[in-house]
Amino acid sequence: MALIKQDDLIQSVADALQYISYYHPVDFIQAVHEAYLREESPAARDAMAQILINSRMCATGHRPICQDTGIVTVFVKVGMNVRWDGATMGLDDMINEGVRRAYNLPENVLRASILADPAGKRTNTRDNTPAVIHYQMVPGDTVEFDVAAKGGGSENKSKMVMLNPSDSIVDWVIKTVPTMGAGWCPPGMLGIGIGGTAEKAAVLAKQSLMDSIDIHELRARGPQNRVEELRLEIMDKVNALGIGAQGLGGLTTVLDVKIMDYPTHAASLPVCMIPNCAATRHAHFVLDGSGPAVLAPPPLDAYPDITWEVGTGVRRVNLDTLKPEDVLEWKTGETVLLSGKMLTGRDAAHKRMVEMLNNGEQLPVDLKGRFIYYVGPVDPVRDEVVGPAGPTTATRMDKFTRQILDQTGLLGMIGKSERGPIAIEAIKDYKAVYLMAVGGAAYLVAQAIKKAEVLAFPEMGMEAIYEFEVKDMPVTVAVDTKGESVHITGPAIWQKKIADSLAVEI
Repeated sequence: MALIKQDDLIQSVADALQYISYYHPVDFIQAVHEAYLREESPAARDAMAQILINSRMCATGHRPICQDTGIVTVFVKVGMNVRWDGATMGLDDMINEGVRRAYNLPENVLRASILADPAGKRTNTRDNTPAVIHYQMVPGDTVEFDVAAKGGGSENKSKMVMLNPSDSIVDWVIKTVPTMGAGWCPPGMLGIGIGGTAEKAAVLAKQSLMDSIDIHELRARGPQNRVEELRLEIMDKVNALGIGAQGLGGLTTVLDVKIMDYPTHAASLPVCMIPNCAATRHAHFVLDGSGPAVLAPPPLDAYPDITWEVGTGVRRVNLDTLKPEDVLEWKTGETVLLSGKMLTGRDAAHKRMVEMLNNGEQLPVDLKGRFIYYVGPVDPVRDEVVGPAGPTTATRMDKFTRQILDQTGLLGMIGKSERGPIAIEAIKDYKAVYLMAVGGAAYLVAQAIKKAEVLAFPEMGMEAIYEFEVKDMPVTVAVDTKGESVHITGPAIWQKKIADSLAVEI
């Protein structure tokens, strides 16, 4: 019989969340590096280089891999012989206290993204609690944890379907993945839950993402059951779509496909698919009564020695002197290094600005001729100007784009992933541009930010409007003034290249 101390559990959860905020799993680092070495698409290869460089920087600097430090999900297996040594809190409360300590740790403050009253006031809880917790009671005298921090961009791309028993799961996945866009920040993993009921399939999909990347081992030994066959078939067919890193087009979209299944009703075939992004964050530990868990850091030699170099065709831009006619010659896929001052603003700020415009009120900032970066940064620590500040999913701002461009004279936007048809049309009509920064490289991006000042809506916390002064911030032209989108042209080109290559092999 194990006696588990309350403080040991709380500290273990807090330590695990800090650990996964800045350490990628080694299997993920290796898989991205292997994909980087294979990649033939320059844009996708460049994106993976930034992800790998960012990963090493975060490991050495102990700062978040991504500015979205996630919603905490915990799977707990509680041994039925476990006893609690002087515990005064329930298990939910212990876990949430661990979350609270982790996200408010002064040495590495993590962004609080959790909002209470989700259908109402959407008020930030300020400490990222509560976690989403799943329990199992199992034989034994230990408490086993799988802890993850899931970013909103990838979580929002989760898909659920109730198929007929005779339908093809593979066909549904291959039809559905392109509809997810690039907001889930590939390359990553797909977790798929099959069977049970609707909610069971979703839990299975999430739980499957706690496993290590091992599909290369499966491919080497060959599948031994239908689930393993599905993993290989889905991975190959998804990668053949040519979506590539960050949706820019390329050979690798997924690094692994995980599947868990459960018996289901004869009339049913529930399937849920949840992607894990390039900020894959999870850890496993066991409490046996001997004290808090200890997680060993990955060795530094696990990180490949990669440098990001400015290419000869890069365009250097001074945002402080940029004119509307200057952006007319920018082309999709082009690398741009931004210097000067830009504004920031994401969902809540856009909603407030549109409300003010509708009411005939003057905005607190002048957007005319300026660029706005869709970001909610992490608070700074030590001598930082700002904490990790990677882009958020741009499509969430699509519904605001036309009005903002029309009524403010905004010239450009910066975010991650693609823009939808309504935003692309507005960008084309107003001769604006949309630039893409790499999701999953938040700490690397933050190194380009030299000054940061809150200009408006300070009560919104990380969703306030800042002014950033940047130096050589790397971005890619994703939608040009003519309305051409690299997220449409890039995958189409690489899907055809992959198909042609496979045809030659046959």
